Amino acid sequence: MTHEPDLKVGLVAGEASGDMLGGGLLQAMRARARGIQAMGVAGDEMIAAGCQPMLRASELAVMGLVEVITHLPRLLRIRRRLARQFAAWRPDVFVGIDAPDFNIGLEARLRRLGIPTAHYVSPSVWAWRSGRVKKIARSADLVLCLLPFEKRFYDDHNVRAVFVGHPLAERMDRQPDTSAARRKLGLADDGEWLALLPGSRNGEVSRLAKDFADTIAWLRDRRPAMRFVAALASAECEKIFREAIGRITPPVEIHMTRGRSHEVMTAADVLLVASGTATLEAALIGRPMVVTYRLAPATWSLLHWPGLLTTDRFALPNLIAGEDLVPEILQGDISAEALGEAILRELDDAGRRQYLDGRYREIRRMLKRDAAGRAATAILDLAAGRIDA
Repeated sequence: MTHEPDLKVGLVAGEASGDMLGGGLLQAMRARARGIQAMGVAGDEMIAAGCQPMLRASELAVMGLVEVITHLPRLLRIRRRLARQFAAWRPDVFVGIDAPDFNIGLEARLRRLGIPTAHYVSPSVWAWRSGRVKKIARSADLVLCLLPFEKRFYDDHNVRAVFVGHPLAERMDRQPDTSAARRKLGLADDGEWLALLPGSRNGEVSRLAKDFADTIAWLRDRRPAMRFVAALASAECEKIFREAIGRITPPVEIHMTRGRSHEVMTAADVLLVASGTATLEAALIGRPMVVTYRLAPATWSLLHWPGLLTTDRFALPNLIAGEDLVPEILQGDISAEALGEAILRELDDAGRRQYLDGRYREIRRMLKRDAAGRAATAILDLAAGRIDA
């Protein structure tokens, strides 16, 4: 005789960061409720937490408007298949984790079948394509927000949302040991170190690698004692980056690492970093940084159509603080001189570093709220009808 689970949970995560969130969420749900059966699109962390995979999360890892369009037929086929599978399985609650262009459409289909739906990690509707909030309202019974200003946005649009905090704030050590990090990486303990983080995806690194190389050469000519350490996300990212760095003449020594971004940030005095979650990680560690980014030209052009872009800030520390805490140099404004001068200002202005440290502490306090636990409680409440679906 088979025993029916007390609660069936469907989940879909779109990439490594979503898998990390999903793994923590499932662990927190199991700590609060017995008899949970989880099934969906999962990576290693979700599978380790007990999620039965219908598909691997890496199958959905696509970024950017143009990039998504290229993969659209395959993604639509996957979504239709998952909708049929979830409709047959009938979970008590469905959680789409990030991957909004994929998950929100899936949530809408399942919600029409009477399945309560939650979306974990708000899309950037407050920054661009704000009209998507209407589609989210039709698709998700509940939005779980990692950042405080996101909940205010949803409140203004009458969409049920809960601010749960950010998991990074739980994991980051706010008093990092720079010397220890340098020893682990095999770096000299003296001198100024610039950390280079050009992104986690091949396309990001391809678009930024030459800018990083030009900036390194610019700084080498003006700050000969400066040292450089790079954190690359994969072997392919490292290959792309090495090719760009190899064109610097005379050559510059750069210590390369793979998959050790936290240690690299901790070891550095200042960072040059691609816009994204790494900027929040750097703020939680307490490092000054210069943020930069290049999108594919077609994607950048699309963003500037009327009504698409609704913010003039992109770096997460700036968005959370509501002020320009860290310099942002984007797209056509990127040059070796602009990036290099901004890096030297961050290094040399002691008063600014002191102000930054205080504001970073405020961000940490704001975000450290047991995100996985709060998200788990909200989803269990939704499944039990304690939050109206």
